[in-house]
Amino acid sequence: MAKPLVAIVGRPNVGKSTFFNKLCGKRISIVDDTPGVTRDRIYADAEWCGHNFRVVDTGGIDIKSDDVFQDAIRSQVDIAIDFASVIVFIVDGKQGLTPVDEEVAHILRKSNKKVILVVNKLDNFEVEKSYEFYSLGFGEPFPISCEQSKGLGEVLDAIVSSFDASSYEEDDSNIIKIAIVGRPNVGKSSITNKILGYDRSVVSEVVGTTRDAIETQFTYNKTKYAIIDTAGLRRQRSYDKQSIEGYSVIRSMEAIERADVVLIVFDATQGVTEQDVRIAGYVHEKGKPSVIVVNKWDLVDKNTYTMNQFEDDLKDELSFMSYFKSVYVSAITGQRLGGVIDAAKASYDNSSKKIATGKLNELLGEAILSNEPPYRNGKKLKINYITQKSANPPTFLLFCNDASLMHFSYLRYLENRFRQAIDFTGTPIKFITRSKGEDN
Repeated sequence: MAKPLVAIVGRPNVGKSTFFNKLCGKRISIVDDTPGVTRDRIYADAEWCGHNFRVVDTGGIDIKSDDVFQDAIRSQVDIAIDFASVIVFIVDGKQGLTPVDEEVAHILRKSNKKVILVVNKLDNFEVEKSYEFYSLGFGEPFPISCEQSKGLGEVLDAIVSSFDASSYEEDDSNIIKIAIVGRPNVGKSSITNKILGYDRSVVSEVVGTTRDAIETQFTYNKTKYAIIDTAGLRRQRSYDKQSIEGYSVIRSMEAIERADVVLIVFDATQGVTEQDVRIAGYVHEKGKPSVIVVNKWDLVDKNTYTMNQFEDDLKDELSFMSYFKSVYVSAITGQRLGGVIDAAKASYDNSSKKIATGKLNELLGEAILSNEPPYRNGKKLKINYITQKSANPPTFLLFCNDASLMHFSYLRYLENRFRQAIDFTGTPIKFITRSKGEDN
């Protein structure tokens, strides 16, 4: 049975994202003083007193707002409410009760869900400021200060005590996390929605519509996945790192780091751009298995050699990750989209491989016989032994007489030899050299 879901709801700028981050123990949602920063539903796992649950942060509800995205935000909030086991309704104790709070309360009363009312921003813990919120009809309000972590324990106690006993059963299988990244407007959200079969993310032709990394679980071919849609990554000089977009980029980078496999989306109509290569390079540096997803393939004028030419361009520009796997798709028509998750799973499986020590040393011996390590500064490198340190990505320890004698070109040679013998398509592999007597 799935974990119970807690939805955090309220008008803009009452501290929903700060509360979300406190519950989850890390800064996942964007926190900013500008109303309307969180547009989509943001999910994460949380735990309290042995009870595990999911938390969803939502965009601020403001019916009177002139924000062009307010209708889409409201739609996303409605979905979060529908799926929620418990709703945490956050209000601002400093500003007091507002007409917008009353409008949100009206929406929540119609949901017939358990609502826990939380009065935030009471930094001096002025409990009397929470009394006026009794009028909303959700029972005793919980006074808290998110910034100072005051009162959070009482709220968490109320949350977990509201779950059905059957909700405590945990998911019994691993979930493969797939981050989908790329430049703005290459079709990341459209691909996400097509894979999921419904509009999980706000989709718009306005560049930068997706501001945060949005995670959603689904099942495909009996395997559980979580797909993480991310904000478009522009060149660093195109945005202020301290701006909301700057935070969005940080979230996208963090999504790559926590992902098990990454879909890197290219726009087929624009070819391979410099920024595409930068993004792919970041994924490679983080050691993540990946799939190059060439979107909008339906819009390209094609002949017999078009795909081969694009593939050659990829090989030229992504020479640092010659192991890449590519899929040519159309998010609009659905062309070849079924192959995207299959390709992601294959890359992930290759990254998860654990190779027997005997086989590794057999391959190493053959490689050394074919091409012995060169001398360096008059000294010869001797590689005595190899073992696999870890997977995801496959990482191997090479034990030798002096690690400083290892040249990067010989490591590249060893990588090529190992790739010829073992299918590591779609994933980087790493070699770490250790001198005799050095710690692993």
